[in-house]
Amino acid sequence: MSLTPSRGCLLDLPWEDILVPHILCHLPLQQLLGLQRVSKAFQALVQLYLANMRCFDSSQISLAVPRAAFLNLLKDNKVLQQLALQNCSDWLTDRELLPVIMRNHHLHHIQLKGCAQLSCHALMVISLNCPNLRQLSLAHCEWVDSLSLRSLADRCKALEAVDLTACRQLKDEAICYLVQKCSRLKSLSLAVNANVGDVAVEETAKCCPELEHLDLTGCLRVKNDSIRVLAEYCPKLRSLKVKHCHNVAESSLSVLRNRGVELDVEPLPQTALVLLQDMAGFAPFINLQI
Repeated sequence: MSLTPSRGCLLDLPWEDILVPHILCHLPLQQLLGLQRVSKAFQALVQLYLANMRCFDSSQISLAVPRAAFLNLLKDNKVLQQLALQNCSDWLTDRELLPVIMRNHHLHHIQLKGCAQLSCHALMVISLNCPNLRQLSLAHCEWVDSLSLRSLADRCKALEAVDLTACRQLKDEAICYLVQKCSRLKSLSLAVNANVGDVAVEETAKCCPELEHLDLTGCLRVKNDSIRVLAEYCPKLRSLKVKHCHNVAESSLSVLRNRGVELDVEPLPQTALVLLQDMAGFAPFINLQI
């Protein structure tokens, strides 16, 4: 009788109890897609994993995800918790996205950065189907309007991080409504929007005491007064971006800087400050960003 142990096959292990939750979850999506080509059994295993995966990140695939591949990958999944589609921005429309959202009611992270071909209807569908949403990136989605943002604020009150960079249709009123309804916000980007001013920043400060990160890059209407309110009402603030905010000066930033808040602009050296005082007579009215 031979004492040589018989060789086992990976596929002999329990699929749903071992392979899917403890092995395949550690493989990059690109490798999983390649694994499907090994055999019909591996193809079935990967399809089972795709139907049960909690996170889909299109950036894990080296090239842009083709439309047909996207539809096939997520056609059976109803348990997604995280969805990142920035690598699908060239072709993604409501037609492809909405069925995925409507099947997955447990989503708490959605990344749609640069998905410019979607419409405001997509945001309303997200609002209706994702009540536990905590993080949402809509950066460079210029289709976002005040009505769809209000729908989001009314239904997704657990939001902790929202990226509205370059959502240029939004004005102070829409931002105020969002922060009034979503007071748990810890991270907010309003960057590259010339419509955002002191009213939105002050309301954000007063409504969101847990705020840790605020990006106001390029918000030309933001001034010193709102930065002072921010310093007063947001004790947990850890970082503030105000580059290209030409009406924000060191006189308002110094309180935050002294508190250890990370800022993306540097104060002028003391020698330069003395020269400016000599030239202008009163330095606090001078924008000291460099």
